[in-house]
Amino acid sequence: MKVTKKPTVLLERFPYRYIQVGKLETNGMPDCRIQKVDSYTGRYRDMYLCDNEMQLMTAMEDHDYTCWLDPMVFLLMSKTR
Repeated sequence: MKVTKKPTVLLERFPYRYIQVGKLETNGMPDCRIQKVDSYTGRYRDMYLCDNEMQLMTAMEDHDYTCWLDPMVFLLMSKTR
C-alpha cells in the first residue's frame, strides 16, 4: 500500500509553488516538485518533477528558469515567433 504524504511547501510564488513530498523509494532522496495553479479549478497540479534538490533551489532563485520549465509558457512563446 502506497501512502501519500502531505507536501511541504518551501516557497509559493503565484502561480507556482515549490514543494517536497517525502522521499523517493528508489534512492531515498527528497521528492522535489514544482506545481502550478490550474486556471479552471484553482488547485495546484504538478508541473515539473525535479531531478534533485539543486534543480529545485535553482528554480526557486531564478523565476525565468521556472518559466522555461513551464510547458504552457513555452507553447505561448513559440506561437508568437
